[in-house]
Amino acid sequence: MKVIEHELSSPWEAVLYEPSADSTSGVVVLAGSSGRVDRQRARLLAEQGILALAIRWFGGAGQPAGICEVPLETFVAAVDLLKEYGVARVGMLGVSKGAEAALLTAVHDPRVDAVMAVSPTSLVWCNIGPGLDGQHRPYRSSWTWRGRPLPFIPLDDSWQQAHQADGPRAIRGWYELSERTFARCLDAAAIPVEKARADLLLVAGADDKMWSPLRYAEQLAARRRAAGAPVRLISRNDAGHLPRFPGEGGRPALQNFPVWGNSPRRQAPRRRSLGSPYTQTRSGCRSSERLRTGRPRRRDQAVVALWPQCKG
Repeated sequence: MKVIEHELSSPWEAVLYEPSADSTSGVVVLAGSSGRVDRQRARLLAEQGILALAIRWFGGAGQPAGICEVPLETFVAAVDLLKEYGVARVGMLGVSKGAEAALLTAVHDPRVDAVMAVSPTSLVWCNIGPGLDGQHRPYRSSWTWRGRPLPFIPLDDSWQQAHQADGPRAIRGWYELSERTFARCLDAAAIPVEKARADLLLVAGADDKMWSPLRYAEQLAARRRAAGAPVRLISRNDAGHLPRFPGEGGRPALQNFPVWGNSPRRQAPRRRSLGSPYTQTRSGCRSSERLRTGRPRRRDQAVVALWPQCKG
């Protein structure tokens, strides 16, 4: 399907991909701590008939330079824009810190109908980088709502990598140590996904060296199930932090970032019929239950099966 590309510069740097045919569904696409506008993923969704908006949510004009006290109203404004285009169903797709933002937005904005959280956390974490004041320390929350910082888990700076080496670091142990050190903060910092009206789809791999998304996803799913809310968890033991969707190219080159996990061998797409009981991302994440989306005609339409209709 052909799409129309709209470049936006206010209230944030963004790109909006509009399908040539009218769409009743829209999605806000959020990258993680790279800070980039995820054009490729947004275009892929638009080619499947979904109005897709990818925004820069930090590091732009008037925004914090890092993920530090970022207002959740940033994402509410993105939902506003999709509503202005007349979509009936609004979703959010976020990766890593973008997943954290998407989940929190759904908690605070009942207009969000669905969230797909890739490599999520179940906790609100401290800042990564400086805030508007240019300061990194002391640690502050990654997010605010109505001007108030959300409760968060700081990082324990006593952590050291077991085997120091040149190049990127595997920092999963840093997050795990911080949870133990600041265990008293865990309850307050838990993301209350049971309060979100949205359907929830979680995608997580166990071979993630950034943090523990599979454990976090299981915690999120447990909170939803306890509340009788819809949730679906897709996981694979050898999937890493940045799974690629069918139709996407290779992983973007990111400098000065941690080891993500998921070797090149494991990232190779597997050939499996879409008629099987597994719906896949490019990295091989899979679900043991068929999603109720119908059967896509082409392999690259699997991304649609991973999107809005994740009824429990």
